[in-house]
Amino acid sequence: MRQEFLKIQITYGNDMIKEITVRNYLPYMDPGQTDDEILSGLKGKQKYISPKYFYDAVGSELFEEITRLEEYYPTRVEKEILSGLLDMIRINLRNLNIVELGSGDPSKITLLLNQIPERLLNTINYFPVDICEAEIIKSVDILSESFPLQTITGIVADFNYQLHLLPQQGTRMFCFFGSTIGNFTMKDAENFMRQLAKIMNPGDCLLIGMDMVKDIDIIERAYNDSRGITAAFNLNILNVINKTAGTDFDSRDFEHLAFFNPQRNCIEMHLKALRDVEISLKNGFDTIKISKGQTIHTENSHKFSYDQIKQLCAWGGFSRYTICHDRKGWFSMVYALK
Repeated sequence: MRQEFLKIQITYGNDMIKEITVRNYLPYMDPGQTDDEILSGLKGKQKYISPKYFYDAVGSELFEEITRLEEYYPTRVEKEILSGLLDMIRINLRNLNIVELGSGDPSKITLLLNQIPERLLNTINYFPVDICEAEIIKSVDILSESFPLQTITGIVADFNYQLHLLPQQGTRMFCFFGSTIGNFTMKDAENFMRQLAKIMNPGDCLLIGMDMVKDIDIIERAYNDSRGITAAFNLNILNVINKTAGTDFDSRDFEHLAFFNPQRNCIEMHLKALRDVEISLKNGFDTIKISKGQTIHTENSHKFSYDQIKQLCAWGGFSRYTICHDRKGWFSMVYALK
């Protein structure tokens, strides 16, 4: 399968022209793999859609709006940590390769780059990785105008399956912000950390954000905002699935449902059917029946304890790590060294 490249030329004030590259690795995936993943989830007893399908252009814009809501604390407190993070950790920034997983929103890496002297920025290579090409291009455009990095190489890929295609050169800092690790089941989180460990070399490091266990009312309000933005974000996943897998969902047939599951220490997000519906598939023959009141599980958002952070680091083979947190202890940023 051919790899697709997009090259962008950026002119800086000193008339120096840098070439910015976007590499699309999604064509390397089996074309039927995505359909199989979606349809197997929809055919299960508890129907399920992976949260990675939230993020088309519309979903990304809605999520950016969510991060500005008063009720939604995770982005706000994570940014509080990131704003002063480099004073709390020891890291050699010269000639560093920064690989950011799930990099649709450039505002967090911007906070990190703002703390780096320009003489060192000129030595840094940045690799934003995201499944949405439009968001990668948008991020590359913003960052290339703001920072004189040595190179920027956007990578369009599904890091659940394509970690092995990430850049191998030099010393790397992997950034995994937003408590995205909390969207995984514990088994998937273990598998992800073990796979990440396989591609990391001695001297590489990881910055990973994790939302912490706290008062349930605070957590539930964050996923049930008064303006209904989170509801719109959740419902939009059906539009993405229609385009991706050829289904014919009507989002008006469902409502947003989010609640805290104390047994799993996580928020569960679902779409609850308002009536009996029958969904057609693109082959024109098969259908999926969903009864009134039945739900499609769209996301878990696990909240972590310090013991669970220790377990994640063990799965990743990290014997040395530092936990940085905000003033209230609501969110943690873990710096782990391979």
